[in-house]
Amino acid sequence: MDRRHRNRTARLAGSLYILLVLCGLFYLVYIPSRLIVWDDATTTLENIRESGYLFRSGIIVAIVSFIIFTLLPLVLYKLLNETNKKAAFLMVLFAIISVPISFVNILSEFTVLELIQKSDSFGIVDASLADRVLFHLERYSNGLEVLQLFWGLWLLPFGYLVYKSGFLPKVLGVLLMAGCFGYLATFFGGFIFESFSGTTLSDVAGIPAALGEIGIALWLSIMGTNTRKPLNE
Repeated sequence: MDRRHRNRTARLAGSLYILLVLCGLFYLVYIPSRLIVWDDATTTLENIRESGYLFRSGIIVAIVSFIIFTLLPLVLYKLLNETNKKAAFLMVLFAIISVPISFVNILSEFTVLELIQKSDSFGIVDASLADRVLFHLERYSNGLEVLQLFWGLWLLPFGYLVYKSGFLPKVLGVLLMAGCFGYLATFFGGFIFESFSGTTLSDVAGIPAALGEIGIALWLSIMGTNTRKPLNE
């Protein structure tokens, strides 16, 4: 790939990555913080009823992010496959596997909407409705926990490719590879130890991935691959 074409591909990948990060912050962080109270099913139900459009917008943004996460690894493959085709293939594979799981998982949120709509339409007062809504939200949250495996695994070959590319900063490759193990530590730690989320390790495990992913997104979109000499010299 000539340098000019490579630079356009890098900027496209960076733009997609920034959109992915923004979508993730909205539907994974902002929406739950506004609507879900995990230890209070009744309050959660009322929040969703009062902010139905916000809940629906979270679903739409999530679907957009799934589509972006289908395109992003393909663009990155085009950018990085000359570095190592096997690693590039694994990067795409681990990322793409997560997409159908994500679409299946979000059906739990559609179920929440259906339960509330039926209750409101027929004027049914169901004392167990709030509990059922929270059950499906917890099911959705469990699905996100599983997805962390693939969100982490794809970063290992991706980080390796960034590290070995010669036209992207090695430090970002190191952070991305470390981010893989941070995701895995969060999943297995939370699954095995109930109190893991309150530990210091839980607090720091996600830092490398956050720095690496935001860093590479900004680098690709702003700097592209325009460097006077290989960065890894």
